[in-house]
Amino acid sequence: MLPATFKLCAGISYRHMRNVRGLRKNAIVAIHHELDRLVGPGQSKWMSQVRRRSSLLSSPIREDGYSEEELSYVKQGENALQKAISILGEQEGWTVETVAENGDKVLSKVLPDIGKVFRLEVMLEQHPDSLYEELVGNMEQMGDWNPNVKQVKILQRIGQDTMVTHEVSGDTPGNVVGPRDFVSVRCAKRRGSSCFLAGMSTQHPKMPEQRGVVRAENGPTCIVMKPSIEDPTKTKFTWLLNIDLKGWIPKTIINKVLSQTQVDFANHLRQRMADHVSMEMAHVC
Repeated sequence: MLPATFKLCAGISYRHMRNVRGLRKNAIVAIHHELDRLVGPGQSKWMSQVRRRSSLLSSPIREDGYSEEELSYVKQGENALQKAISILGEQEGWTVETVAENGDKVLSKVLPDIGKVFRLEVMLEQHPDSLYEELVGNMEQMGDWNPNVKQVKILQRIGQDTMVTHEVSGDTPGNVVGPRDFVSVRCAKRRGSSCFLAGMSTQHPKMPEQRGVVRAENGPTCIVMKPSIEDPTKTKFTWLLNIDLKGWIPKTIINKVLSQTQVDFANHLRQRMADHVSMEMAHVC
């Protein structure tokens, strides 16, 4: 049912399909039915909150002023978000990959037609708004504080929620994984006090494959930030990661690299946010 649902959603991104009577309504209804099936009778509080904000799942896409290419990017981003929400809504079948001393946890599971996905779960001291501003508003500065990322460049913006980016990975210890780059469409949304940043691989005329760099693929990926129930000033931070690094790399090495990358990311993000606080206090003094 899940692949069929997303084929239906993807269909409305094509111009000749947009005017088919009732297709958009059927796509929205199908998503809600799929969420009901995935969550089951004992649905989690997290999924309840997402489903109550139904505008996240069914917000109309404004077609006026967008080219067919731009609408295609917008729909790709929306589809990445829908897929990621469905995956995160599946509470069973996750295997623990690693648990850090501070409680940061990475889980994984293998999904049909997608492959292995990783799920980082951490608690951060900052409010989701501050983290969203850093990860979305200051996206191109990520290479300044995350050594696993050499560069992030925004190739194109479409409206308020969608952008196409080019990312170049940093060096791994011992150069276990050589240079990789990604071209991704990203969908950034804020609904109430929760923030979402989803993405998946795409193609863009401004960034063909580069000589000497392996073009890897990702998606669906998604970062979800929502206030902690115990302390609303803190953030429950969840990052769904799915990457195909390409090349002849043993799966055991890939799994270790990706899970460690997620743990490292959380630590680098903590340090980045702590540095902001230090600079603000210095200015006050």
